Amino acid sequence: MRRPHPRLLAPAAALFLAAACGGEHAGTSGGPGAAVPAPRATVTDPPVDGVRITSVTIPSASPTPSASPGSVHADRLPGDSGVSAAYQVSNDGDEAMTYTVIFAFTTDTGAVMGNKKLTVRGVAPGRSKNGTVGLGVLTPGASPVTRVKIEQVTKVPADEAPDKTGACPSSGVRLWADDGDAAMGLRVVGLHLQNCGERDYSLDGYPQLSLLDEDHRPVDGIRVLHGGAAVAMGTGYDEPPAPLTLKPGETALSGLIWRNTTLAGSTAVNVPYVRVLAKPGADLVMVTPELDLGTTGRLGVGAWKRADG
Repeated sequence: MRRPHPRLLAPAAALFLAAACGGEHAGTSGGPGAAVPAPRATVTDPPVDGVRITSVTIPSASPTPSASPGSVHADRLPGDSGVSAAYQVSNDGDEAMTYTVIFAFTTDTGAVMGNKKLTVRGVAPGRSKNGTVGLGVLTPGASPVTRVKIEQVTKVPADEAPDKTGACPSSGVRLWADDGDAAMGLRVVGLHLQNCGERDYSLDGYPQLSLLDEDHRPVDGIRVLHGGAAVAMGTGYDEPPAPLTLKPGETALSGLIWRNTTLAGSTAVNVPYVRVLAKPGADLVMVTPELDLGTTGRLGVGAWKRADG
């Protein structure tokens, strides 16, 4: 399970879609008890790492027979829940950035009914981009969503942003990290490299890694070790490096392997960003695997191998 880096967790940029507000409007159209559209609520909360929610919309509200007089709940409509939030991403830096944001849709008590993750690419310096994120289908039996908050923000230089499905970069390869796997304190995140170009692409060895903090500054005191066996046996990344050539459309795989063990009295180390160099001369790619390294001081990296073997 991927754990958000504590410093990236946003303070609750919460948007109150108060049910009581619906009670004030109930009966204003179509007689008492009729469902009416809730107005879009404007939000003035401060931005979180350049991202702010500007307004939020929820579906119509109607009285619930089992509730106390005057209370309402969000309608449970088939298909889309109708809950959405408008957002703005602003870049106050000096280079174009790509932002990845996790929005949490919660109840009034803070229980999360759904998360949505989206990427906003290429926000130029001094510019903003606007958009809307919707909750989509609400799980049957879920409680009404009354708030939306920014749960996490990561941002990387636009020319280093990974892209699993977009247009093939000029380098002819795309590189990205997956969501990882966890078992008994062991963490494994896969690094995927696909030859999306028209020529063969050769690899031989290990990806080169630079570990960075939330401000993209180097993190010291971590040993990067070759091979998964340097951390734990049986990770699937124990084999020594061997030359391989990817034909167009083929994919190679490496992995980041670590334990998040934390010793009492010691300070845990978290690494939200990793800059990856697939091989000497390749384009840099910055991924966000959220390495919660505990106090082990070690990170294993696997040699490149074919993804299908």
